[in-house]
Amino acid sequence: MSTALNATSDIPGLAPLTPVLSDIWDAPESWTLPVYEQHRGYAGLRSALAKTPDEVIGLVKESGLRGRGGAGFPTGTKWSFIPQEDGKPHYLVVNADESEPGTCKDTPLLMANPHSLIEGIVISCYAFRASHAFIYVRGEILQVIRRLQAAVAEAYEAGYLGTDVLGSGFALDVVVHAGAGAYICGEETALLDSLEGRRGQPRLRPPFPAVAGLYACPTVINNVESIASVPAIIDRGPAWFASFGTEKSKGFTLYSLSGHVANPGQYEAPLGITLRQLLELSGGMREGSELKFWTPGGSSTPLFTAEHLDVPLDYEGVAAAGSMLGTKALQVFDQTTSVVRAVLRWTEFYKHESCGKCTPCREGTYWLVQIMERLEAGTGSPADIELLLDLCENISGRSFCALGDAAATPITSGIQYFREEFEAGLQTPAWDLFPTSAPPSYRRAPGPVRNDETDRRCPRVRRSTGDFRSFAGTTMREPPTARPSPDTDQRGCRGAFGVT
Repeated sequence: MSTALNATSDIPGLAPLTPVLSDIWDAPESWTLPVYEQHRGYAGLRSALAKTPDEVIGLVKESGLRGRGGAGFPTGTKWSFIPQEDGKPHYLVVNADESEPGTCKDTPLLMANPHSLIEGIVISCYAFRASHAFIYVRGEILQVIRRLQAAVAEAYEAGYLGTDVLGSGFALDVVVHAGAGAYICGEETALLDSLEGRRGQPRLRPPFPAVAGLYACPTVINNVESIASVPAIIDRGPAWFASFGTEKSKGFTLYSLSGHVANPGQYEAPLGITLRQLLELSGGMREGSELKFWTPGGSSTPLFTAEHLDVPLDYEGVAAAGSMLGTKALQVFDQTTSVVRAVLRWTEFYKHESCGKCTPCREGTYWLVQIMERLEAGTGSPADIELLLDLCENISGRSFCALGDAAATPITSGIQYFREEFEAGLQTPAWDLFPTSAPPSYRRAPGPVRNDETDRRCPRVRRSTGDFRSFAGTTMREPPTARPSPDTDQRGCRGAFGVT
């Protein structure tokens, strides 16, 4: 993955990049403690320890820092919810379970500069008086787990963690915890259940984690980037941080640019920059490509099109345009991509990752996939599009957590902007409409395709050993290689899962 850190532009009005979190990513062995200390590492911690905990919370509130994990809730305000002098231990849980399709900002941050997170953890725990912190990492990214563990060991040895942090009398222990790879554990209460050794499923709220979180004690749950932004705020001041961004969305953030672009990677820029500006800074679309649609915040956010190129990428600007900023995962697709195919891949992901706790999500995502598969194969019925919209309406806002909404929004926005492609799926397969994005071995079954009730009662069922379809009572079995993974589909869905 390429990473542009110091790009500039002579185009009038084009905002420059602001490398702060990514400032030392290109330094040799940037992940080690000596290199971090050479770049004012742990200066923010020393400054924080010279202040009272309440003063530190006040500085974070004044900066306007908002959560970078998707919700955008003010970080300092969340910390202030923790009750003090209640006689219970307080916990910080860092959500590093990055697993949404297209989202890829926390992993490079942890690989290149883990000490920025550790310093932020110590400052945060000092502020709301926590003595234990947990970093919940997705278990599949073993290299990140090892790097974090090495960084934590360095911090203990240097006195930044332990029973007496820098001689201040403040004690803090940090645990790196590897999850088992469930997307649902990115939801904060499901993460807490997983951390406690239970099956990861969302909890009923209230009580909220600030009152009864981990082990029924007051808990703050923050994203990696949110916590890693704290040291610079304390070191350089809240006014400096607030000088970036917009009036209500202050500061800078990491934008993950992937898909059919010339130079995919992480671009750290002020909140409020536009996709047009980011494309100018990154070299534009790949040769021969024209922007067709894109996601402003990962696969769980409503789609945008070329008409949204100048939407400010901040919380208010994106919401006003009808989507969500989310994790700032900008997946960009060109004219060779079938919207139906891309949305189907995301829907399959959400169906697979549904925890099954609530009926709208468990059953709804299953039927969304069934209908989307028919439209992709060109075997849809005239009622399928309205049926999709009806299903999405009954899932959105009715599931136990936001996973159901995440599955529905790409479909509804896809139909809103590209209804003609969904209607074409009533008769024409997506790989015929977009032949450049079709796997060569993925062929339509021979013989007539019927849309009667007999066929609708016998939908295609996938098995690990092959792909089974029923057409007019005749079963055809395709070889296991008939449907390659998105990683190998180099032209059509390469960006669908953030592969760059």
